[in-house]
Amino acid sequence: MKFRLPPLNTLRLFEAAGRQLNFKTAAQELGITPSAVSHGIQALEDWLGSALFHRSGRALALTPVGAAYLPPVAESLQLLRHAADQAAGYISGVPLHISAAPSFASRILVPRLHSFRERHPQIAVSIDTRPRVTEFGHYGMDLAIRRGYGSWTGLSAEPLIIETLVPVCSPPLLERFGNTPLAGAPLIHLMGVSEDWQDWASAFGEGQIDLDKGLKVDTVDMAIEGAVRGLGIAIGRLPFMAEELSSGALVRFREQQLTARDGYWLVAPPEAMNRSDVRLFRNWLLEELELMGATTIIMEGASAQ
Repeated sequence: MKFRLPPLNTLRLFEAAGRQLNFKTAAQELGITPSAVSHGIQALEDWLGSALFHRSGRALALTPVGAAYLPPVAESLQLLRHAADQAAGYISGVPLHISAAPSFASRILVPRLHSFRERHPQIAVSIDTRPRVTEFGHYGMDLAIRRGYGSWTGLSAEPLIIETLVPVCSPPLLERFGNTPLAGAPLIHLMGVSEDWQDWASAFGEGQIDLDKGLKVDTVDMAIEGAVRGLGIAIGRLPFMAEELSSGALVRFREQQLTARDGYWLVAPPEAMNRSDVRLFRNWLLEELELMGATTIIMEGASAQ
């Protein structure tokens, strides 16, 4: 039996046009003219002997044949892309798009990214720290580094680090308030996190914390900077302020430390983990975390999918 396949380029045109339902938008995505898209679709329809689109003025809709044909075509093209990525080592010039929590990006990822570039100069990296819901796939993110408990429906989640919470302050503040109960010391509160002062105080019998008193900030970086500048005592989050502790810019206000319940995870669609550039980045990141002494822990009760 003769093995027949339509021209591959016409399938690319059909997949883009079927997804966009607009020849002009599909043409912009593919970097060609709308006329080239139209002629390619016509060639595919002639090859199949069936219409794939209803055309009515500027409106475009899939015919029943087109609607049935689009999913297997899109899936087949995606499989071909993945196979090509692996065969070619994914040297495409297309950036690896990573969405990362701001503190993780500024304190861990960016300071070490030079070693990834030296090891894999063919892979460009784009980092997005905007606080928004991560969209994966076409024109979205390839990977995300997110804080949570590891349960994201339909996504693969691999544990990276879990934070250790410990009160920190500048040396002058320790000298002034070191023997003072927390209720009488100036505190810096980090908003928008699941665990902060009250969790630490409850764990070690320091009583209730007045959350209305003290400086309030919304990023780990601002909490650390405020503590360094002597504005108050902050809940430090190891390993994020390890450099300040090592340099002496910050000291421990109390020795007791609390392990956080949530942590940072590497999150992506399962199929993305088959890409060579994603695997190379993932392996590099785990190596860097091991070198800096950040222990990878699977949080109790969390499930990596």
